[in-house]
Amino acid sequence: MKVTPLENWIVERTHIAPKTQEALKEYQLKELIKILTYAKEKSRFYHKALNEIDVSSLASFTGFEQIPFTTPDDIKHNAYDFLCVSNKEVERIVTLNTSGTTGGEKRIFFTAQDLEATIDFFTHGMNCLVDQSDRVMVLLPGNAYGSIGDLLQKALAVSKIKCSVNGLLNDVEQVASRIEEEGITCLVGIPMQVLYLSKIKPELFQKHIKKVLLSTDYVPNVLVEALSKKECLVYNHYGMTEMGYGGGVECECLNGYHLRENHLYFEIVDPISGMCVKDGEYGEVVFTTLNRQAMPLIRYKTGDIARFSTKACACGTFLRTMEKVRGRMENTVHINQHTIQLRELDEILLRFDPVLDYTLRVRAKNAFHIKLILTNKKAYEALKEEIIQQLKKYFVFECDITLDVEEDDRSIKITNSMIKRKINIRDKG
Repeated sequence: MKVTPLENWIVERTHIAPKTQEALKEYQLKELIKILTYAKEKSRFYHKALNEIDVSSLASFTGFEQIPFTTPDDIKHNAYDFLCVSNKEVERIVTLNTSGTTGGEKRIFFTAQDLEATIDFFTHGMNCLVDQSDRVMVLLPGNAYGSIGDLLQKALAVSKIKCSVNGLLNDVEQVASRIEEEGITCLVGIPMQVLYLSKIKPELFQKHIKKVLLSTDYVPNVLVEALSKKECLVYNHYGMTEMGYGGGVECECLNGYHLRENHLYFEIVDPISGMCVKDGEYGEVVFTTLNRQAMPLIRYKTGDIARFSTKACACGTFLRTMEKVRGRMENTVHINQHTIQLRELDEILLRFDPVLDYTLRVRAKNAFHIKLILTNKKAYEALKEEIIQQLKKYFVFECDITLDVEEDDRSIKITNSMIKRKINIRDKG
């Protein structure tokens, strides 16, 4: 098992010695002071938010933890107040339609240097899973300059690894043809879209696809298991646009992300108290950009649930490991005074091979209706009772569960964005 390529990359970029968490922490604290000073001076938002804080005297992470959080709503209300550079220095603006999460739009700004930093991370992060013998297809947006597909293609070119940017999975037959014609061995894409492709075109994973990198959303365990059964190695990437797309990626151990710790400082906090939790305890992921030019973010609350591992990674790195994100805090629904989480429904429903996706409708305080999207409507009658039994076995409280079915029409519903999945509560009441 080789050490994650991110280790040497981080050491080379930070010039820390020795290779220890203590040395990296010392570097990060110095960079935190720099970015706080920069943001307070250049950004209207942080000039106000940090007005009463003497950032130059910050002497410890304990002091840093007293700084207020930044939230998605802060950006949504006035993104331009975050800008630290002139408009002419902005090379890329990403408008995030967050109707799939908290509503409204956010705008994220990047300079050329910000984009180059992401390419640098992608170059070394992709080396965790592919080499020059691989052919990579990116099932993410890539036509626009500075888009995630564009940056990935440029990063792989540095390593002389061939890459095709297809865009989101809108045409299964066209993608299947390209995979066969180009000899694609690795896919990078959205978890549910890659699962969809594996169920509609399983032969591609038997003959061609040997590695998958899942990104943009949390990854259910059942999805990893399903792809692994096809003898496909499944890597997880953790990132969001606010991070500069990339945040961390799994090594060959496939046991959690090693993080982009030269560019980002991560915390796990109690979502109620806001206090940092101990390693091994779950909380909300919070990050601070260490060297972002256009739009620094300080103690940004992601809404994602995760924890730091208490064990050293088997690859031998000194870098921390963040266990795979368990989902988003908002992905819950309350029925009969009990909480149901999206990941729980995923683990039950997606284990049935004909199930491609589903929607949930809460009908009353103790009743919910699930519409299943199946590969074949004929499979419904054989599955119906077993699915209900599995749901009631897991959700032991009193509730009324009804099912409906819709046959897949081969039209992928995500067309031009990468909105994170959420429980889709319709017609509540």
